[in-house]
Amino acid sequence: MPFGKKLDNGGLLIDFDSVYYDLIFPAIEEAGLKPIRADEEKVGGLIHKPMFERLILCEYAVVDLTTTNPNVFYELGVRHAARPYSTVLLYAEGTKQLPFDISPLRAIPYKLNSSGKPDQQANDKAKEILKQRLIEAQNPNTDSPIFQLVEGFPDIQHMKTDVFRERVKYSEELKKQLAQIRREKNIIDLRNLVLSLKNIKQQEAGVIVDIFLSYRALAKKKEEWEEMAEFVTLMPEPLSSTTLVQEQYAFALNRAGHSEEAENILLSLIEKKGPSSETYGLLGRVYKDRWEKASKEEETDNDEFHPSDAYLVQAIDAYLKGFESDPRDTYPGINAVTLMEIKRNPDPRRIDLIPVVKYSVQRKIANGKADYWDYATLLELAILAKDKEASFNFLSKALTHLREGWEGQTTLRNLRMIGKAREKRDEVLQWIKKIEESIEKKVM
Repeated sequence: MPFGKKLDNGGLLIDFDSVYYDLIFPAIEEAGLKPIRADEEKVGGLIHKPMFERLILCEYAVVDLTTTNPNVFYELGVRHAARPYSTVLLYAEGTKQLPFDISPLRAIPYKLNSSGKPDQQANDKAKEILKQRLIEAQNPNTDSPIFQLVEGFPDIQHMKTDVFRERVKYSEELKKQLAQIRREKNIIDLRNLVLSLKNIKQQEAGVIVDIFLSYRALAKKKEEWEEMAEFVTLMPEPLSSTTLVQEQYAFALNRAGHSEEAENILLSLIEKKGPSSETYGLLGRVYKDRWEKASKEEETDNDEFHPSDAYLVQAIDAYLKGFESDPRDTYPGINAVTLMEIKRNPDPRRIDLIPVVKYSVQRKIANGKADYWDYATLLELAILAKDKEASFNFLSKALTHLREGWEGQTTLRNLRMIGKAREKRDEVLQWIKKIEESIEKKVM
């Protein structure tokens, strides 16, 4: 919206600060939300960066179209391109007519008095409608004309946290510092860097996410995972509430031993945002960790069923849903087939699923977008197929693409689970031990 006092086309001087504080601000609060206006935030640097971050990251937006301000219209365009829903429009009656492209959109009219301020008596209805629209927006219904009219927009893969870190532009000096800290595996230097930045809320989103993921790369002990989780409380609200951050927050909580809290966050994300390969993949990890912990505490006899088996079934189901929601993301797919293999009675569904996972990862590699997880997936598939030559081939490629130690540790855990399950079935392959030793040497 415009700030301060601005003339409309008819010469009326409109007090937009009064419009905000008397009409918009209270309606937002009554809807149970927190109002944020760009001029209220004390953020250093180029003003456009926080503006774009808020337009993209904030769950809800209110747009005042009065005076057809070009800045407002540009920002509305950015918002409609970034968010399919949760954008509410309003305008002052009797001012300049809305442009043709905007006029079909569902906007709320409000009245101004002769002094250019909202007419208090007449605007009770407008305030109530605005409040109700914001409440309705919490049950998503597409309001962006781009998403309404262009089928399948935007047809892009779910953006992972690592992709965000790699592509977002921010201070090259800080980016190099964090990369060096990760290379040297020094969490103390990371803590010192965080302390030197003082107010984290005033930093750019790229800086904050990179620090957050650097904790993930370096954390080993329970208290270090808790430190990563606590870092979320230092973030500005629009960023801390994004799916990207909430997923990794749940990941850290689970590693810190707060399994139920992590599960609740992930289930809430699925309920609010819908199924995604990343969220379901992390949920599968929560259940897999529970299964591993419970199975260690049980008797090691050969009974048909153990109580821990229920967690294993939950983990398989979560991974399977993740892969089905986006078959291009093979992480939940390979985890599903691996867990199907290690069941006391291997799940027959894996026979049909393995070729799908293999095709998916091969297509990604063919498109030139391969990373560690792709070759680690092919390694696990080769071991499941008991193909020695292919296993050592993909081991070499996986280790070449290894970025952070926790990635290799995840693969190592999976291979050991496969080995333990096969040992019980008298299917031990000694050469797999050499593969495990190679990964362990690389990540330790």
